[in-house]
Amino acid sequence: MKAFTAYSLQFGNLNKQQTDLIEKKGTEINLKKDAYFSEAGIIPRQLGFIVEGIIRGCYYNNKGDEITRCFVGEDSLVVDYINFEANTASSEYLQACTDCKLIVFSKADWEDLSHTIVGWDNMKNKMVQKCMYQKSRKGPVISQDATTRYHEFMENYPSLTNRIPLAYIASYLGITQQSLSRIRKNIR
Repeated sequence: MKAFTAYSLQFGNLNKQQTDLIEKKGTEINLKKDAYFSEAGIIPRQLGFIVEGIIRGCYYNNKGDEITRCFVGEDSLVVDYINFEANTASSEYLQACTDCKLIVFSKADWEDLSHTIVGWDNMKNKMVQKCMYQKSRKGPVISQDATTRYHEFMENYPSLTNRIPLAYIASYLGITQQSLSRIRKNIR
């Protein structure tokens, strides 16, 4: 819980009583590799903060191909926030790429913090903006060649390259796993 408290203090000030309340509202959970934090077609009911691990946002295109849209790592919020707030079904999956440890807040507890802590809405908005930016971070430009896309991936996500399956990286880059293996072999 201390990790989330430290994270939230980047966005504003809280006193001891307020941090104690936040820590009471959050629940620490473990999410096994390949498990879903939230699923398409289901209303997201919780917001998470990643203490350890990596979660990816993915969806299926009209051909049924799985497309990885983003990766979210440690010290970040993870949620389909628009659908979480609107109480509508998600259109994407949030899936653990590695075993993960998260601090999770139910929708009711997350909203209760806004009603109880003066200034929480402002802090929350800043946290959510950062979350949305991370999830919408510019993906690879398909007009670039695959090697350039992979180099940009390594620049944007230097700590992920050896932590997540190549299939997810290939999906994110819009190439086959075989092409990615060739590119990686040529770089070494």
